[in-house]
Amino acid sequence: MNSPLADVSDIERQTISRVTKRLIPFLILLFVVAFLDRNNVGFAALKMNADIGISQAIFGLGAGIFFLGYFLFEVPSNVMLHRFGARVWIARIMVTWGIIAGAMGFLQTTGHFITLRFLLGIAEAGFFPGVIYLLSLWFPSRYRARMIATFYLGVPIAQVIGGPLSVGLIQLGDAYGMVGWRLMYFAEAVPAIILGVVCYFYLTDRPADAHWLTVEQRTWLMDTLEREERAKPLVVGVQPTKWQMVKKALGNRQVWMLALVYFGITSGSNAMNFFLPSVLQSFRASFGLELGLMQNGLITAIPYALAAVAMILWSRRSDRLQERHWHAGGAALLAALSIAVALLINQPWIIVIGFILLAVGVYSAINVFWAVPGQVLTGVGAAAGIGLINSIGNLSGFTGPYLTGVLYTTTGSYTAGFLVIAGFVAAGGLGMIFMPRNKVSLDASSTATELPEIVRKA
Repeated sequence: MNSPLADVSDIERQTISRVTKRLIPFLILLFVVAFLDRNNVGFAALKMNADIGISQAIFGLGAGIFFLGYFLFEVPSNVMLHRFGARVWIARIMVTWGIIAGAMGFLQTTGHFITLRFLLGIAEAGFFPGVIYLLSLWFPSRYRARMIATFYLGVPIAQVIGGPLSVGLIQLGDAYGMVGWRLMYFAEAVPAIILGVVCYFYLTDRPADAHWLTVEQRTWLMDTLEREERAKPLVVGVQPTKWQMVKKALGNRQVWMLALVYFGITSGSNAMNFFLPSVLQSFRASFGLELGLMQNGLITAIPYALAAVAMILWSRRSDRLQERHWHAGGAALLAALSIAVALLINQPWIIVIGFILLAVGVYSAINVFWAVPGQVLTGVGAAAGIGLINSIGNLSGFTGPYLTGVLYTTTGSYTAGFLVIAGFVAAGGLGMIFMPRNKVSLDASSTATELPEIVRKA
């Protein structure tokens, strides 16, 4: 069986290479900053909770309420991105979240904490699906899984550098008579504001405006993407309005199925992002094993470093075989089984290995998953549909941390909470494997309700 990427013309290779070098490193950098500002609360909690009097249940609520704000404003934000273009809207998103992330350094009460986390979610709403939508405008479908996977490297990179950086800033602030976790919030907010300004001048909304491509490269890219658009199912003779396309995308049964699958899979990553530092800190009470702040940060980085390698290899295999459902679902099932078994065995380094496999499985599944929605929706319907999938899915960032915090407060252990998380991840994996592969038209006048088959095996 030949790889579908084996027969590539020189102009295709040159164009994809130039677009990749122009967009992907910059988008990765933006994603790193996004996750630093979103998840540094997990390291702040090691000192902040005691300073302000935040219980684990309230911490879980505050950490997770970010995603409630994200959910409420994601679809409107992504429609606005379609209207104003990625260059303007992503720049706006970054500057706004940078300001709010910095304001976290001033919080004094649990009310401040919950309010600012909610506002941070509103500010960041639309960033991730906006980038996924942007990639669908720049890369033909057979490249998208690997490009999404490469972009998603921002998550493990942020976690690898975020742990040592965050605890380093906390220790630095404490050493100089400042409140270290406040300094961390201030320092890690500044790059978002600076890069937001840079984004306005650097990004290009569409290939037609890409003067950094040659005429031949620009023509090849626009023609290729246009042919793919024409190949998507449409009702002949019907020209839907933008609102009709949005309504059809939001009312499609299979889009909601994808959203629920994503909810299950991301339950693992969201709970891990916020609670892994606290789980490691709990080793002292459970096993008499005390970890310093920097040791905690370095161990936290290990699962994400290994996940970064695994997700690239797994997404390339998915692209090579042009198969998505088993690749995403199988990786999610590996993640669920690993963390459940590790917590039931309940030994420190077995738990660490369980979290490593949780990260490897979940992030590999997420990357392959996001190759699917961009091949289903077109125009403003794509922006709305991708926003819906991401916003519903990311509600796991609210339910997961909150349930974990409540169950810890009730039982005094993280085991019960993460067993529930493992159940969510397993359900997402099974849902992805058994999801229908039928074709569907998302044109506003269509009555079909099935999702198109994303790819055919080579």
